[in-house]
Amino acid sequence: MEQRVRVHCISVSREGIGAGRAQSFEQPFGHAVDPGQLFSWAGATASWPNRVDAGGTRGVEDRITRDFSHNIGAEIMGRNKFGPQRGPWQDHEWQGWWGDQPPFHTPVFVLTHHERPSFTLSDTTFHFVDLSPQDAVEKAKAAAEGRDVRIGGGVTTLREFIEADLVDEMHVAVVPIELGDGLRLWNSPEDLTDRYHLERITAPSGVEHHFFWRR
Repeated sequence: MEQRVRVHCISVSREGIGAGRAQSFEQPFGHAVDPGQLFSWAGATASWPNRVDAGGTRGVEDRITRDFSHNIGAEIMGRNKFGPQRGPWQDHEWQGWWGDQPPFHTPVFVLTHHERPSFTLSDTTFHFVDLSPQDAVEKAKAAAEGRDVRIGGGVTTLREFIEADLVDEMHVAVVPIELGDGLRLWNSPEDLTDRYHLERITAPSGVEHHFFWRR
């Protein structure tokens, strides 16, 4: 079966905004953006990978989060998803937002112009690479050993891979909030329908889930 490049559980506002500006340790999603607002639908499900207690909802949104790790062999993320630092690395001791048990369980390729040594936390190894989207996908596919590659975000990184025509399938949750300003994934999901089929499902939570796959 052919390896695919996939996107799962990206959340944006009605305007297509997925993060604010001026990211910091105190505000990982940037100014005036509460990640709880964007991801409360996912965090409520039984299968959300960051869940630390029993329980959670079932139904369509649980099936979506259950697919987050299905057949994923590697992840690619932008440096801003790994942490808020810019420029040359000043502190190699700090190892990202994700704690001692990151939710990825695969090799993760962090795109950065400032490489640093790889390290492993639990069963996740972070590699820091200065590569084009095309070369990053090639490297991640090799590490995935036949399984699929997930583009984990953030929004700027995801746009680069979409514009490079490297994404085969994508799930984006449109949350019924307005953020006003920030980093935008799209002006409209219809912007992508020249290359992708699009189906929408509105869940009981009020979130509209968008599913894209290549034409």
